[in-house]
Amino acid sequence: EGYEVILLNPNPATVMTTPSMADHIYLDPLKVEYVEQIFQREKPDAILTTMGGQSGLNLALELEKSGLLEQYQVEVIGSSIESIRLAEDRGAFKEVVAKLGLESAQSYIVHSLKEGLSLINTLPFPLIIRPSYTLGGMGGSIAYTPEEFPQLLEHALETSPAQEALIEESLIGWKESEMEVMRDKMDNAIIVCSIENIDPMGVHTGDSITIAPIQTLDDKAYQKMRTASIDILRAVGVDCGGSNVQFAVHPETGRMVVIEMNPRVSRSSALASKATGFPIARCSAKLAVGYTLDEVVNEITGQSVSCFEPVLDYCAVKVHRFELEKFPLPLSALGTQMRSVGEALALGRTALEALNKAIRSSERKLEGLCDLIKLGISSEDEVQRYLNSAHPLRLLAAYTTLSQKGLSELSEIQRIAAFDPWFLHLLVEQWKLEQEIVSQFDYDVLLKAKRAGLSDCYIGMLTKTSQTDIERLRYAYEMHPVVHHVDTCSGEFDAITPYLYTTYGEKNEVQPMGEDAVVILASGPNRIGQGLEFDTCCTLASLAYRKLGRKTIMINSNPETVS
Repeated sequence: EGYEVILLNPNPATVMTTPSMADHIYLDPLKVEYVEQIFQREKPDAILTTMGGQSGLNLALELEKSGLLEQYQVEVIGSSIESIRLAEDRGAFKEVVAKLGLESAQSYIVHSLKEGLSLINTLPFPLIIRPSYTLGGMGGSIAYTPEEFPQLLEHALETSPAQEALIEESLIGWKESEMEVMRDKMDNAIIVCSIENIDPMGVHTGDSITIAPIQTLDDKAYQKMRTASIDILRAVGVDCGGSNVQFAVHPETGRMVVIEMNPRVSRSSALASKATGFPIARCSAKLAVGYTLDEVVNEITGQSVSCFEPVLDYCAVKVHRFELEKFPLPLSALGTQMRSVGEALALGRTALEALNKAIRSSERKLEGLCDLIKLGISSEDEVQRYLNSAHPLRLLAAYTTLSQKGLSELSEIQRIAAFDPWFLHLLVEQWKLEQEIVSQFDYDVLLKAKRAGLSDCYIGMLTKTSQTDIERLRYAYEMHPVVHHVDTCSGEFDAITPYLYTTYGEKNEVQPMGEDAVVILASGPNRIGQGLEFDTCCTLASLAYRKLGRKTIMINSNPETVS
């Protein structure tokens, strides 16, 4: 758009700090004094607050507090300082929600241990403790007893930059969903993506298995959530870009509670962008400098503008990667603080296909939904412990229990783990399919298995043959994967930027690219201390080949990455 861009970030592994990505790149600390030096040297007109996550928002608030934005006459674009305060200050946000006639969890704001202890008999245990202005739930915890409450609250207050924490009623076991919303200065607002957590409340959303679009809400409940999301953006004052709003829904009564909102692009925005093909960050940047949604052309279709809501004719499932080998997690590890180190996204024509592909992509040596006992991964005692705790293998423990004990255990699994019955039905569907594979394996059953996202390796194990045998059988049957477009509008427009996934048993939507194409193998979900640098290399390799006139094919399952 002709703007000169100054980027501040000290991370050498990211694409953004590559020379030529921005006009000026400063590898300096994200501290007020360094920003002031940049203001003096560069004399910028504006500062964009929403792209650097929680760190960016907190730094913007510090710059405002120090008076530097006013002193150097730097305009705030993205989210205004007032919007950031309203969304990030737990007490102020609760008031916004109440004024809209919506419900938030019963809670109290405290600034000291004494204040917290005076409330100890007001709410029943367990209590959720959330510090204000922190990233990834840092400093947050669940206090199950009055004895552990003081220490956990002290830690939360120390972690919060504002020495502020929210103590709220427990919503553990409720259904959790979020809406990724875009709004412009003319009050055009769209839901880019609805996302549902397969894990119930009690696990940080950054550690939960999630699916898009939302699967288990009826239309009335969905529309109520959609309207509430847009009303919250209006009330907070986000009028140029993307935000996400999180909700909890009681599984029996349907009571809907607003958890929080992020007035910025986030991990959920990255997921929503990849799940729908809608370029949230790019569009948010254009809205921040004054464009409206009807003026921003969608880069995937090249024809439609961005004031429409993406329509998905597939499911997108995200599964997290935990470093269980390097850092074994205690059984109760998952809670209000994020523990995962990376994530994998899979697309499929059905929820079961996407779920199986996503689990396989998380590189935990798991072939999708599987019986942990049959595979020799866990003992019966371990499976029961996983099922009874917030553990990354909990869904697989539920499947193992079903596989070992049969349908009679379903209601007990639901009582213990609080998975929605709809998701438990997926486990039943897989269990029945496995029985078919074992008892009557033929062309139809093989096709059914491939359409459910099962790997040749796993089918080979079930049929007591090998991966190679199943592969040869597929070739004999001429059963090959077909490619589908992610085009944001279910085939209504041709996609000019081919963003693709594979499935089975349907029409192939893509023509071969020819001999000049180069495949780039990317690195999958992040590991501890590695991932971003490989993504940078893959992205720059692709751009280099494009300059040479060569076409590139990128293979990667990581929704957080640029590649």
